[in-house]
Amino acid sequence: MSTLEITDLHVSVNTEDGPKPILNGVTLTIKDGETHAIMGPNGSGKSTLAYSIAGHPKYTVTGGTVTLDGEDVLAMSVDERARAGLFLAMQYPVEVPGVSVSNFLRTAKTAIDGESPKLRTWVKDVNNALQALDLDPTFASRSVNEGFSGGEKKRHEIAQLELLDPKVAVLDETDSGLDIDALKIVSEGVNRFASKGNKGVLLITHYTRVLRYIKPDFVHVFVAGRIAEQGGAELADQLEAEGYDKYTSALR
Repeated sequence: MSTLEITDLHVSVNTEDGPKPILNGVTLTIKDGETHAIMGPNGSGKSTLAYSIAGHPKYTVTGGTVTLDGEDVLAMSVDERARAGLFLAMQYPVEVPGVSVSNFLRTAKTAIDGESPKLRTWVKDVNNALQALDLDPTFASRSVNEGFSGGEKKRHEIAQLELLDPKVAVLDETDSGLDIDALKIVSEGVNRFASKGNKGVLLITHYTRVLRYIKPDFVHVFVAGRIAEQGGAELADQLEAEGYDKYTSALR
C-alpha cells in the first residue's frame, strides 16, 4: 500500500524583493487506488505544490512534511524521489535536443530500476505504449519534445508514466492545450495507470473537461496557497457552474 502524505506544507519562492510565500499550510493524503483532483484559479499555488513535491530548486520548503510510505520525501534528491516512486508530468515539458525518445525512456527506466531492461522486451513495451497513445513507432527516434505538438508532448509524458510505472503520479495540467481527441487519448492513459489499483494520482487542472474522462475520488479547491474546500466529484460540477468567486471574494 502506497501513501503520499503532505502535512502543513509551506513553500516560498525567491524573488528580487525576497522570499514570497506561495503555499500556506497544505495538508493532503493520497492513498493507493485514489485519484485526487486539485482545481483553482491562476496563481493559487497548484503548480507550486507539484514542483515542490518533485524537488524543483526554485521553491523552498519553509515548513511541513511530505512523506511517501513513511519516508521523508523532502530529504531526497530529485532522482531519489523518482526512484522512490514519484512521477511528475509537467505543464510545459522541456525539449531535449539530440536525445531520442527511446534512449530517454530506457535511461530513465534504468535509473529507476537500477538495471537496464532487456532490450527485446523493452522495444516491445515501448511500441505498445506508443501505440496505445496513438503515436507511430517512428516517434521513438525523434528528439525528446523537439518539434512536438502540444498533444504529442502530453502523450509522450503519459507513455513515460506507463513505462516507468511509479507509485504516485502528479499530473500538472496534463489537459492544457489538448484538443478533444488528444484529451481522450491522454485520459485513457491516465485511467489505465489508475486502474492498476495500487497507484495514486494527483491531477491538477483549471477545468472540469478532463474530469469528464478521469473520474476523481476527491476534489480539492485551491485558493491562496491552501485548500479552501474539498469533496467528491460533485464539487467539480459545482465549480463548473459557479466558478471560484465565492472563494476568491473572501480574500478581497
